[in-house]
Amino acid sequence: MKKTAILAALIIVIVIGIIAGYFIISKIQESKRIYEIEKISEFNYFVYKENENYGVIDKEGKTIIEASYEKIEIPNPSKDVFICYKNDKGIAMNGKNQQLFAEYNSISAIEIKNAVSNLPYEKSVLKTEKNGKYGLIDLSGKKIFDTEYDNIQGFSNIEGELQIEKNGKIGVANIKGTTLVKPEYDTVGDDNYFNEGMKHGYVVGQKSEDGYKYGYINSKGKLLVKVEYNDILRVTDINANDGIYLIAAKNGQYGVIKNKKVIINNEYQSIEFDKTNKIFILQKGKNYGVANILGKTVISVENTAVEAKGQYIYVEKNNIKDVYDSEGNKVDIDFNQTILPTSNENYKITIKSENSGNLYGIMNSNNKQIVEPEYVYIEYVFDNYFIACGQNGKLGVIDSSGKTIIDLKYDLVQKVQGKNIIQTLLSENNITELYSEKLDKICEMQNAIIDNQNEYIKIYSNKEIKYFNANGENVKSSSVFPNNKLFASAKDEKWGYIDSNGKTVVDYKYEFASEFNEYGYAAIKQDGKWGSIDFSGKIIAQPKYELKDNTNKVEFIGEYLKVSTGFENEYYTKEK
Repeated sequence: MKKTAILAALIIVIVIGIIAGYFIISKIQESKRIYEIEKISEFNYFVYKENENYGVIDKEGKTIIEASYEKIEIPNPSKDVFICYKNDKGIAMNGKNQQLFAEYNSISAIEIKNAVSNLPYEKSVLKTEKNGKYGLIDLSGKKIFDTEYDNIQGFSNIEGELQIEKNGKIGVANIKGTTLVKPEYDTVGDDNYFNEGMKHGYVVGQKSEDGYKYGYINSKGKLLVKVEYNDILRVTDINANDGIYLIAAKNGQYGVIKNKKVIINNEYQSIEFDKTNKIFILQKGKNYGVANILGKTVISVENTAVEAKGQYIYVEKNNIKDVYDSEGNKVDIDFNQTILPTSNENYKITIKSENSGNLYGIMNSNNKQIVEPEYVYIEYVFDNYFIACGQNGKLGVIDSSGKTIIDLKYDLVQKVQGKNIIQTLLSENNITELYSEKLDKICEMQNAIIDNQNEYIKIYSNKEIKYFNANGENVKSSSVFPNNKLFASAKDEKWGYIDSNGKTVVDYKYEFASEFNEYGYAAIKQDGKWGSIDFSGKIIAQPKYELKDNTNKVEFIGEYLKVSTGFENEYYTKEK
C-alpha cells in the first residue's frame, strides 16, 4: 500500500514538473517573439546632394561624408552608421569616414514598404551579404542571423518583422533573430491588422495544381487555419480581444472562421462585414441575409436585398420593405430614413431619402427628432455642435436645438483634426476664420495657411502669423517654441525677428520669415528667393533659392535647403 502511495506521489510530481517545464518553455518562447521598436529622439545626420552625388551632413550643416556616392541610406539618423552605394554595392561608413563591417561583401538598410514616415528603414538592423547569401546584424555589428538566407526583406507597414527566404521558401523572423514563421511557404503576407501591435498574424500560401492555397498563422506562430483555402481575408474592424475573424473562400464559396473554428460554413457567394452593426451580410445566389459575429443567422438568406445603413439593416423581399436591428429584430423605423450614430451618445444624425435627394436632421438618444430633416448635410463636430449645409449649398454650424451658431454662408467648414477648433473659408475673397471650442471667432485671415501640429495650430499668411492651442486659445510663439531665442514677427507687411520680450533683433525687411527649426536655423524670403539665418540673426545662406512651389514651408540646416520629393528622396542641397 505504501509503495502504491509513493508511486502515485511520484507520478504527481512528474506531471507537475512536466506542466511547469512546459509553462516555462512557453514563457521563454513568448519572450523571444516580443521585440521593441527603437524610438528616435533626435535627428543628427542627413543626406545631402551635390553634383548628382550624395553625402552626409550633421545637424549643424557640417560635412560628415563627402558627396561621392550614388545613393546613401541612413537607417537611424541618431547614429553615425551610413550605407553608401557605388556600383550598386553598399558599404557601411561611420562619422569618422571609416568603413564598418568590412567582412561582408555588401551591406544595405532594410526598407519598410509603404511606410507612412520619413524613416522608411528598419532602425536597428542591417542586411548583410556574403557569397550570395544574406544575414542580419545590428548597428554595432553584432550578428543576429548568419548569412544563410536567399533573401531578407521588410514587410509593408510592419516595423520589426522581416520576410526570410531559404531554399525557395518564405517565413518570418523578427529583429531579435527569432523565427516567427518557419520558411516553408511559397507566400507569406501580413493580415493588415495594425491596431494592437503584436496581435497581427500572417496569411501563408502554398502552390498547388489549381493555384495557391492559403492558411493562417497567429502572432504566436500557431497554424490556426490549414492551408486549404483559395482566399483568406482578416476582418480588421473586429478587435483582437474579441477573436481573430477570417473571411475565407473554398472552391469559390465563402465562410467565416473565428480563431480556428468555422462559424459560418463555406456556402456563400460573398460575405461582407459591417463594422457599425457588427454583422456579416451573406449572399447566396440572388438572395441575401445576415449573421451576427457569433455566426448565428439573424435574418434568413431569402431576401432580394439587404443593406446596412447607419444603426439598422434595411431588407427587401417580394416588394415588402422592413428595417431590423443587428440581432434581427424588426424595428419601427421609416424605410426611407437612415440613422447614423455619432461620437456623442446623446445625438444621432438622421437622413431622410426623398425624390429630391437626402435631407439631414438630428435625433436625441431617445430617438426623438430634435432638428427636422431640412439640411443637405449634417456632421457632428463636438459638444452639441454640428456642421450643416443649407439648401443654398453653403455651410455653417448649428447646435442641437437647430439654432444657427455660425451663419450658413461658407464654402468650407471643418473641424481642425485633433482640436476643438472650427475652420471656415469664403472662397470669394479667400478669407479663413477660426472658431474656438465655445464657437467664438478667434481669427480671421486672408490667404491663410494652417499648419496643424500635435500641441498647437499655426495659421499664417504673407502678412501675419498666429498660434492657438487645442481649445482655440491664442498662445505666444515663445511658449510654443520655449527653446528658441528669436521668433518670427510681421509688421507693415514685412517680416523680422523679435526676442521673448518683444524686442526687435532682426529688422522687418523680409517678405516672409519662418520660425527657427530644432537645429537653430530659420528660412527668410527676399526678392522672391530663400535663404537662412541662425539664432544670432546672422545670414548663413544668402537668399538665392527660387522655389517653383508656392509655399512658405521651407527648411534649412546651415546653408543646405531641404528638398523633398517623397520620403525616399528627401535630401539637403546647396545647389540652386
